[in-house]
Amino acid sequence: MPVKRLLAAFMLGAVSVAGFAPFHLFFLPILAIAGLIRIWSEGKGAWTGFAFGMGLFLSGVSWIYVSLHDFGGMPMPLALLSTFLFCAFISLYFALCGYLQEKLRASPMIRAVLVMPSLLALTDWLRGWLFTGFPWLALGYSQTGYSPLSGFAPLFGVYGVSLATAMAGGLVYLLSKKPFRNKAAFLLAALLLSGYGLKQISWTHPEGKPVTVSLIQGNIPQDRKWNDDTLNDTLDVYMKLAASSNSRLIILPETAIPMFRDEVPNEYLEMLAIHGRKNGGDILVGLPERQPNHEQTYYNSVFNFGVSPPQTYRKSHLVPFGEYLPLEPLFGWLLDAMHMPMSDFSRGSIDQKPMDAAGEKVAVDICYEDVFGEEVIRQLPEATLLVNVSDDAWFGNSIAPRQHMQISAMRAIETGRMMLRATNTGMTAVIDEHGHVLSTLPEFREGSLDSIAQGYSGSTPYVRWGNHAFLVLAAVLLATAAGTSRIRDF
Repeated sequence: MPVKRLLAAFMLGAVSVAGFAPFHLFFLPILAIAGLIRIWSEGKGAWTGFAFGMGLFLSGVSWIYVSLHDFGGMPMPLALLSTFLFCAFISLYFALCGYLQEKLRASPMIRAVLVMPSLLALTDWLRGWLFTGFPWLALGYSQTGYSPLSGFAPLFGVYGVSLATAMAGGLVYLLSKKPFRNKAAFLLAALLLSGYGLKQISWTHPEGKPVTVSLIQGNIPQDRKWNDDTLNDTLDVYMKLAASSNSRLIILPETAIPMFRDEVPNEYLEMLAIHGRKNGGDILVGLPERQPNHEQTYYNSVFNFGVSPPQTYRKSHLVPFGEYLPLEPLFGWLLDAMHMPMSDFSRGSIDQKPMDAAGEKVAVDICYEDVFGEEVIRQLPEATLLVNVSDDAWFGNSIAPRQHMQISAMRAIETGRMMLRATNTGMTAVIDEHGHVLSTLPEFREGSLDSIAQGYSGSTPYVRWGNHAFLVLAAVLLATAAGTSRIRDF
């Protein structure tokens, strides 16, 4: 295989990263997919697909090295190797897609518009759940914000947007082919206009009066957060920031208080509760907990303190190798190479209900959980607000926190709900029901983001159907392509 073809695929993958946060050049992934489809039309799909994936992930998720080495304490050579091998592993999904598209016979136009886009979106979906899932940099995430293609998210979720993005790429490719140019131009315009039209639909409606909110960012350095000698400073920072807020809903980040709930002084928690009641609302606090008499069973949790009855949310989708160790006999050495506190959490229940807080029904998710759309909608349509508490300080001064905020924006679009993000070092943000970031705090700065949040009720089609609608659509498109395999382009 010509090396230049592999290099071209690799560069296309790398360039497409600029379509995601923090760059937001949403048209670049469309152009990159157009280039990939052109390469695939020349054969050798598996290898060029793998090269595209390596370009995408080595450029887009290289921040994994930061968490492994800078904060996990893993030696540099091992951290570099682990990051490379991880990127190589998830690039296999693009290799699988490239292999499968070669096996499905169809005319050139059908392949570019139906076959390859459907397989690209399906492998995005497969990567999002197989082996607990890693849907980071799914194509659809690049279209949040002002791209017309995000209009498909309330119907088919992020993978439906991946499908629309890949279809747009296929149509752009066909614009370079004279026999298909007019048809491709018409279909591309129809796709973009359809997405724009869907964005004008209000799938949900306001519920109740707006509520004042304060999102607290403690900016506790990750290398100091879990040290006993800085614990009192951490407690003081969060008490000061919370006590200075008059908002009805105050939200602290994931594991804001780096000690088990039963270890926190009762008077400290009571002071939070008193302040919440004084404001006529609640304070949500990220705080690990352990089961009484079972010190080895502990959870990454969020508690409420204030006027509402006591409630707890426990994180159910844990991060492999960060919050739990899969196949411990095989990977136990990896845990020994890192120095991550509380790296063996237990899973919370998958059927937890929204928390009552400040008159709202709040769907809480913790950090990595909000990259899984179908898990977020488990608490809907009852929930009126989405809340994500995170500690993205594990990724340092990289692009990961901004990519994570973009993922949160997609959850807002899918559900028609506002998203409130409280993080340790950033990105703390208020995101409206259309996925637009209304306000943020600067990264690595202590502060409180004060704003107004409106609760919403009702269901988008995605809330009702989840990813099933996308899977049915992709299956229908592939079946249509198979049925036309002997029909020449008209």
